Amino acid sequence: MSNLALTDAPVNTRAIARPNLDRKPHISVIAVFALFLVSGIGYAAYGIFTDTNSVGEPLALSALLLLGIALMIALGFEFVNGFHDTANAVATVIYTHSLPPLTAVIWSGFFNFLGVLVSTGAVAYGVITLLPVELILQVGSAGGYAMIFALLIAAVIWNLATWSMGIPNSSSHCLIGSIMGVGLANQLLAPAGQGTSGVDWSQAVSVGKALLFSPVIGFVLSGLLLLLLKVIVPIRRLYEEPTGTETPWWIRGILILTCTGVSFAHGGNDGQKGMGLIMLILIGVAPTAYALNRTMPDSSTPAFIDITSKASAVFAAHAQDAPQGSPEDARNVIGTVLKTRDLNRPAVYAALASLSNEIANGVKSYGSISRIPAAATPNMRNDMYLVSDAIRLLPQAGAHFSAEEAAVLKDYRASLEAGTRFIPNWVKVSVAIALGLGTMVGWKRIVVTVGERIGKQHLTYAQGAAAEIVAAGTILGAEFYGLPVSTTHILSSGVAGTMVANGSGLQQATLRAVILAWILTLPAAMLIAGCLYFVLRALL
Repeated sequence: MSNLALTDAPVNTRAIARPNLDRKPHISVIAVFALFLVSGIGYAAYGIFTDTNSVGEPLALSALLLLGIALMIALGFEFVNGFHDTANAVATVIYTHSLPPLTAVIWSGFFNFLGVLVSTGAVAYGVITLLPVELILQVGSAGGYAMIFALLIAAVIWNLATWSMGIPNSSSHCLIGSIMGVGLANQLLAPAGQGTSGVDWSQAVSVGKALLFSPVIGFVLSGLLLLLLKVIVPIRRLYEEPTGTETPWWIRGILILTCTGVSFAHGGNDGQKGMGLIMLILIGVAPTAYALNRTMPDSSTPAFIDITSKASAVFAAHAQDAPQGSPEDARNVIGTVLKTRDLNRPAVYAALASLSNEIANGVKSYGSISRIPAAATPNMRNDMYLVSDAIRLLPQAGAHFSAEEAAVLKDYRASLEAGTRFIPNWVKVSVAIALGLGTMVGWKRIVVTVGERIGKQHLTYAQGAAAEIVAAGTILGAEFYGLPVSTTHILSSGVAGTMVANGSGLQQATLRAVILAWILTLPAAMLIAGCLYFVLRALL
């Protein structure tokens, strides 16, 4: 890793007022920071206590201890994510003197907090689909805990390693690599002849495309936007290096707005990765409280049963008279084919029809999802997950449905996800606090790299605005489609794109370091997570 150290000198700041990055926060800021930290931990503890007691599932001391450790690691990942990634959002406002450094990081932290709170959860569960199916279904097992601990610790280790050298690195890229490492290790640990899933390569390719193309989009669009601005907004000062600490109010307003957009988008996208993993932890420790969405109203039950019956009819029509068998046989069939991806067979359709009928009968007999008792909750959740994941993968396996059948299955999958995919408010608040507070710590290293070491000239007002507008738009678009992307890669690539478009030139040492870190992140995270999984699986 020593080869990754940045050796280029900062840009020439002889005639340019360099921001004061060494000012220490006032004691009142530290006090508020500590208050939010304690409040976040306290609110999480209160949420767990009320949720588990409301369903009559108080946790034993050992389970609470294990849950506490897992949650601290997950929230620690989001904290590191905050000071590693969000520094990119504030570099432009700091180096254009639009906001003082401490004000900028507090401002960014607040809007990261808001971004997490209003996020949809689509990215959270998009990341989870990369995990081995049997570990998701048995997340409360030793293998499930080993999986969670290994991938989170590996992501934190690599993030801290790159941060210590001031290299902009993607937390998303790192987490995906960790998940892939766990998946491969899980496959290697399986006894010979036993079908065990590893990495969901189809989903990995989909996520990989988002991680690969988003920096290219950031580079190209930011450069083009800068050139467009020069044509439609021919105000010379926008395209000159700042020579003083006084920034015109309207320029400051634009840059603060773009910084706000990136911070809000970052919170909405990156905050969800931790939420998805926290939900897996909660499902493993307290399945009665968290395995099913007990906030669904009883009034939704008739519609759920109706769409389940229609979907079962679709499956039966494609089963070609294959026997449906018992629900247990259906679980085994679907669980096996989800590992092999060989879903487009009559026997699988028959199993899906059988399991869908079992789900409908279960919900009908209890009256609603919220009334399903503790003993039946794990099976119901697993049945719903198996059918939902099978529907997701059927088109990739070569299945063909009419427009009407496809619409039924789409609605059915949405209903299944509504019953199993939910995020309690206390989880969102805890992650929001962790990410927001992380933004205010350790930001200087990455800010200096983005502000001084990418281009050979100082960042201009227009370059900062162009890079951040493109970054915010790209991240928000990715969240809409449930894809994890890297704020770091998009924004640093955007700054590089504006430097090229402006003829400012790039610092080669920084460029090499960022590219090398991008290349090494995936294999390094995979290796660290895989090794940790081997060790933790043996210990647990």
